[in-house]
Amino acid sequence: MSSDANAVIIKEIAQRLGFMACGISKADFLEDEAPRLEAWLTQNYHGKMGYMARNFDKRLDPRKLVPGAKSVVSLLYNYFPSETQEDSTAPKLARYAYGKDYHRVIKDKLFTFMHEIQSHIGAVDGRVFVDSAPILEKTWAAKSGLGWVGKNTNLIRKQNGSYFFIAELIIDLELTPDSAVTDHCGSCTACLDACPTNAFVAPYQLDASKCISYFTIELKDAIPNEVKGQFENWAFGCDICQEVCPWNRFSTPHSEADFVPNSELMQLSKADWEEITEEVFNKLFEVSAVKRTGFNGLKRNIEFLKQ
Repeated sequence: MSSDANAVIIKEIAQRLGFMACGISKADFLEDEAPRLEAWLTQNYHGKMGYMARNFDKRLDPRKLVPGAKSVVSLLYNYFPSETQEDSTAPKLARYAYGKDYHRVIKDKLFTFMHEIQSHIGAVDGRVFVDSAPILEKTWAAKSGLGWVGKNTNLIRKQNGSYFFIAELIIDLELTPDSAVTDHCGSCTACLDACPTNAFVAPYQLDASKCISYFTIELKDAIPNEVKGQFENWAFGCDICQEVCPWNRFSTPHSEADFVPNSELMQLSKADWEEITEEVFNKLFEVSAVKRTGFNGLKRNIEFLKQ
């Protein structure tokens, strides 16, 4: 079959599996991104995320990650919840962490996706990824027309906002690529103005080492005193730059059973959070992305909010 026909089949499979959107790019060297990534690393905007500085070549060329790669299939999966935490004074979790760990949930769907492609098209080889390899996911998603990278450095879609996960299939099948869409941030600076830690050094430029998500998840050391009082109650991740984005008025609740939060988690009061035990932590977050910070890390974050 032609590269056009195969692209249509792949997008139909993606829709059937519940993905919000699917776009295609030619697997090639990201020439425009190379100097941007180098500058970002040189300015130490990655902080202590040493893994960001590794595999520089692979981040810029998927053919170095998957030999023989011809196409990058980018996928979006909605995680916007229909509910939020009941106690508005309690320490807050980023919405993506309400349900089961997205790595597990989406990777299973990607393996199914790959199997479906092979069933419909034939011998197709490649790898599946969801936030688990040196891939510039937002760049590939934007390149394949799924949205634009906004001033808050998130991928944004006019139709859906930005509360979605990004995943990829890098495969050895030649497919007709999609075209990028235009930027629709306009003169809006809501995200830049709302960030309490001033993590945006300029529009479209994030100093990740100043981001609340970095402090509460990535940073394993003590949180610096100079940002005390600036977290606006976020204990794991942060949604501020998404909450204020006008495009997120178009976000609609997901229909993924695995992302439905535990009602006990949603009902935790401020006091419950502050008194949380390791036993309760393990029970509530056994299959959650929050496990990444660990019990001691979450306790550190909650204590930091109290001071």
